[in-house]
This record gives sequence, C-alpha cells and structure tokens, in this order.
Amino acid sequence: MKKFKKWAAYTVITLLLVVVAAVSYITLALPNVGEPKDIKVDLTPQRIARGKYLANYVAVCIDCHSTRKWGEFAGPIDTTHIGAGGEHFDQNIGFPGDVYVPNITPSNLKTWTDGELYRAITTGVRKDGSAIFPIMPYSSYGKMDQEDIYSIIAYIRTLKPYNNTYPARKLDFPLNVIVHTMPGKAAETTRPAEKDTVAYGKYLITTAACADCHTKDKGLDYGGGAEFGMPGGTVRSANLTADATGIGAWSREMFIAKFKQYSGNAKTHAVKPGQFQTVMPWYRYSNMSVNDLGAIYTYLRSVKPVKNKVVKFSVKQNTKG
Repeated sequence: MKKFKKWAAYTVITLLLVVVAAVSYITLALPNVGEPKDIKVDLTPQRIARGKYLANYVAVCIDCHSTRKWGEFAGPIDTTHIGAGGEHFDQNIGFPGDVYVPNITPSNLKTWTDGELYRAITTGVRKDGSAIFPIMPYSSYGKMDQEDIYSIIAYIRTLKPYNNTYPARKLDFPLNVIVHTMPGKAAETTRPAEKDTVAYGKYLITTAACADCHTKDKGLDYGGGAEFGMPGGTVRSANLTADATGIGAWSREMFIAKFKQYSGNAKTHAVKPGQFQTVMPWYRYSNMSVNDLGAIYTYLRSVKPVKNKVVKFSVKQNTKG
C-alpha cells in the first residue's frame, strides 16, 4: 500500500509538471506567426478610398472599433468618435471575460509600424507579440488580398486621432491560456475579378466574416442559429442558405433591398430591454455597393442548403418566484 501511495504521488507530481510545462510553453512561446513584414504603405488617394469602403462597409473594422448605441435598433455606431474603441464585452452578454475593443486611431497606433499593423490584422498578434482574442476575425482578414489590407492600413492612418484608453483585457481560465494558441499565419488570396461572381462573392463574404456569426455548427455553413445575449433576451443569426428555412425564396433584388433599407437617411428607433434587437450592423453593411451585395447573394446560392428554422429572438424569462 505504501509503495502504491508513493507511485501515485509520483504520478500526480509528474502530471502537474507536464501541465505546468505545457502552460509555460503556450504562454511564453506562443503565438508564433513570425516577425512583422518590413513594409511602408503609401497613403495614396486610391488606397484611402478603398480602405474607407472596406473598413466601414465590408470588413466593418470601424463598427467594432467604435462604440455602438445599443439603446437603438441594430446598435448604430457613435459617429462622433470613429475608431476610438470602447465597445465592451463582458459576462453580462455571456462573454467569458472582460474585454474593451481598442482605439485604432493614429494617437494610439503612432508607434506601430505598417508591418505590425499588417500582422495584427491578418494573424491576430499585437505589436508586443501577444495574442488578440478573435472577436476580431483575423482568420478571415488573413485571407484578403494584400492590396486590400494595405488599403485598410492607409485608411486608418487618416482617422481623426482620439486619446481614449481602456482597461486591460481579462479572460476567464482556461481561455486566458488557450487564447495564445488562436493566432495563425496569414493565407492571403488574390481578389477575384468581379465578373467571376461566385468567387468574388465568396471573397467579399469572407472579408466580411459573415460565417463567424451565421455558422453555428461545423459543416452547416451559413445555416444560422448562433446565439447572442442581449438585454432582456437572446438574438439568433439568420439562416443565409438557399433552403426554404433560409433565403430560398428570396430573389437577388429582395436580398439587396433588405440591406439598402438601412442606408442613406434611414432612421433608427429606440429599443428597450426585452424588445427585438440585433447585433447585425445593418447601417454599416447597407452601404455596400449593389454589385457587391449581389455577388454575395450569388455566392450564397452556391453553398449547401441547410434546413434550420431559426427563432430570431426570444425574451429572457423571469425565473424569480
């Protein structure tokens, strides 16, 4: 019995050492995506214009890196502080930690090289080598055309500077360890010709990272049903596939019109806790061009239909007796 207890103790100690070694490796050696590129992005008018379009209306970087007014439908951004950060994710919305989205205006990025920005956008690694939590869909951005990434960098270099700072990120265990394994090397692609509508639509929908919200289960791409906590209820992403439970009955014109109803002078409205709300940034995506929205629709018609009838919103039940 004594020998058994001794070997059991040795086993536990060995396992603890293995765990400590593994955690030490993960937190100290990872992420490992390589050094930043030695690049200098020229701020040409063409790049700035392209970057403005992508960052505001396709990749919607500005949507996350500005605060959203959640007392209004679809949470339109505060346009008085574009790119100044401050959007907050915490346990009140079911997030496993406490994260403030950072300021990406020139005042906060003035010490970052273009190569460091490129690495952050495409791999999820900060200037200091630490991992970015994938609220930012860097795995999708890493599949963009290099020139489009340069354009986004050029545009954010021109934003009005703000000095906003926020508390450091806090992630719950074991996510605070796992996050170090999440960044990966970029896999840039070439932007397809617009006449290749399916390929071009796939490129745009990847850049927009639509799958992150509209795919709940692996293998059921764009089938919807992912849940997001909102004040007073739960909202679920729509099924975007051509099944009857998705957008199977929608024409190209109906799809485009759904977005365009939120563009231009469209007015938002107040939403109280418990009323239907959405995380979908309609007011951002609505400014995509008709051609780009049409290409996304064409691509979605090419993906496998998923039968999944989604209940868009359910009110949080009061469990107090």
